[in-house]
Amino acid sequence: MESKTARLTVLIDPIKKKAFEELCAAQDLTPSQVVRQLVRDYLDTHGASYSTKSKYATSNKS
Repeated sequence: MESKTARLTVLIDPIKKKAFEELCAAQDLTPSQVVRQLVRDYLDTHGASYSTKSKYATSNKS
């Protein structure tokens, strides 16, 4: 999982927001969890490369 987070502000009409939040709750997920998965899927679909590991992270390989 990512070690740092950044805020993404999205404007959406209130009716869709309510429906989204209700659907997330029905699936026992938070809206943030769903949006993070949507972003990962979108990046993968379009072949975008990214790394969730810090360039300063240490490796356990010897």
